[in-house]
Amino acid sequence: MKTDRQLRPPIRRSWLRLRLGKAYYAGKRYLLWCSPRFHWAKERRTDRLPCVQFTHATPLMRQLRGEEMEWQRNKVTNLKLAVARLDGLVLHPGETFSYWKLIGRPSRRKGYKEGMVLFLGRIGGDIGGGLCQLSNLIFWMTLHTPLTVVERYRHSHDVFPDANRTQPFGSGATCAYPHRDLMLRNDTDQDFQLCLRVGETHLEGAWRAMRPPLFRYEITEREARIEQLSWGGYVRHNALHRLVYGDMGQLLEEQFLFTNDAIMMYSPLLPEK
Repeated sequence: MKTDRQLRPPIRRSWLRLRLGKAYYAGKRYLLWCSPRFHWAKERRTDRLPCVQFTHATPLMRQLRGEEMEWQRNKVTNLKLAVARLDGLVLHPGETFSYWKLIGRPSRRKGYKEGMVLFLGRIGGDIGGGLCQLSNLIFWMTLHTPLTVVERYRHSHDVFPDANRTQPFGSGATCAYPHRDLMLRNDTDQDFQLCLRVGETHLEGAWRAMRPPLFRYEITEREARIEQLSWGGYVRHNALHRLVYGDMGQLLEEQFLFTNDAIMMYSPLLPEK
């Protein structure tokens, strides 16, 4: 568990500090993309590989109000543009997937609109907002495959209570172009294909491969707790583990994945309606 000193309230940095910091980390990311250490995935196919490894879908719209609903409608536009760059991607053995390298910088010129973003503990709007829903989906599906997660950033804030939550807390992957990336590597001996679609009501995804899955994976939560910090805020903590089952349903292994610590943006003392 992180200490009080590490989980401080959001720091309000100056405009110049934020710009310089973003430029620094962006430069490091561009150099990484030029690194010969990685074989970047880039091939896309319209035909689908034969065997589904895992599928998942998340609702496109939450019932919010006013400007937030407009941000959600814009998010759907942003998701369609990003999905068009990723759908059908084939991850060959030894190749690495980079979320932002493939999507590119979201901009008005490319058709992206202002969607909802969470920055320094505040909800606001920005061009390309809402693309975290796509990185969340890809990351969650990847946890149910033998693919390797190379880089993933957890959400620093827990935005919504658990009402209607279908996945364990902390099972998403936040993204911010270009330095907060989602990177995956194929360490298996067969091709994997990422299939995505923006439907009428849901964002839909699947990982497919040449052969049927050998194992079934289940993500489970351990060490769940809420603690109050010295500055008055609350932090939510848990650890996620992965249960690996064989083809006969027998438990083969339990794997530790990662821990999560997030500042809560709602009161843990209020009863659910």
